[in-house]
Amino acid sequence: MPLSITLPTRDGSLQRYEMRAPRRFPARPAHAFDRVAFAAAHVVADPLADNDPFLTPAIDWETTLKFRHHLWSLGLGVAEAMDTAQRGMGLDWPTSLELIRRSVAAAKAEGGLIASGAGTDHIAATPVTTIDDVIRAYEEQCADVEAAGGRIILMASRALAACARSPDDYRAVYNRILSQIREPVIIHWLGEMFDPALEGYWGYEDHWQAMEVCLEVIAANAAKVDGVKISLLDKDKEIAMRRRLPAGVRMYTGDDFSYAELIAGDGQGHSDALLGIFDAIAPAASAALSSLAAGKRAEFDDILAPTVPLSRHIFKSPTRFYKTGVVFMAWLNGLQDHFVMVGGQQSARSLVHLAELFRLADAAGLLQDPDEATARMRRLMSTHGIVN
Repeated sequence: MPLSITLPTRDGSLQRYEMRAPRRFPARPAHAFDRVAFAAAHVVADPLADNDPFLTPAIDWETTLKFRHHLWSLGLGVAEAMDTAQRGMGLDWPTSLELIRRSVAAAKAEGGLIASGAGTDHIAATPVTTIDDVIRAYEEQCADVEAAGGRIILMASRALAACARSPDDYRAVYNRILSQIREPVIIHWLGEMFDPALEGYWGYEDHWQAMEVCLEVIAANAAKVDGVKISLLDKDKEIAMRRRLPAGVRMYTGDDFSYAELIAGDGQGHSDALLGIFDAIAPAASAALSSLAAGKRAEFDDILAPTVPLSRHIFKSPTRFYKTGVVFMAWLNGLQDHFVMVGGQQSARSLVHLAELFRLADAAGLLQDPDEATARMRRLMSTHGIVN
């Protein structure tokens, strides 16, 4: 008999679901990628730590680093200590810095690609915070990342969003920081759908006006900018900005809704990738990028197309809770032994949401051991009073 499981539905009923056969993806990419591809990696919480989960992060360092080796083995880079790692959403700066130091050392030993987030999350984001406070905070974190031997992803600043009075404040901060860094950085423009505290970033609530400021900053500092990652979940805005970037500056898609077509590109260019969803679909992403590099566009589309509905579900509004789905996928696929998150964020999505995620992951062929994934899903449902 086919493997099946009873799952809850949106109308409050229970429905029997029959599992499909998983897709088998190569353990290593067959071809070197012709796109730069980072997976924004999650952290694995320590479920046995005697801590206050909502206040103090506790990390299982061994399993967290093991997951990064998993990504590197698939040819993907690691974007470290980003929002996928619950940065500023349960993971504080001291723990983030320890994560960066450990991951950079591991990357150097393995030859893996890594870039790490530097921001201002160790200072308060209030209207009384000053622009000078923001500059000093950025300088401190950038210096720490560089001291660890890491490349910088210059993260959006809640403190800057709180205290900036005009686009000129953003220009002043970014021009100052970019003038000091040693290696070109990736600028991350994180939209308010991911973090409501970042609404109005670059001095405008309108994204098109904000884009003009960001492009001015990049043009004035092009030699210090490797690329820009925009996370606005709007492919048209990304494409428009991509076409206006200075030569040599990359567009890293952060669009977890339309990444497949943005990476594939058009006659005027393509996006590279720095994506949270690549954490959850790493084997498929690796296989697809390998196929694209080999000139097999149809194969690229065939692999990634079924992952897009899953990604849209994981990143559905409220988008800031997408981390729950990413960690859930890691647990279902046996990449960690528990479904516990920093800050207790495993509770941020409903059982109905997780059940639909399970169906979509299965439909995309991403549950590599259906028996084990089903057993884990049954255990989760039993805690909600559903017996299979």
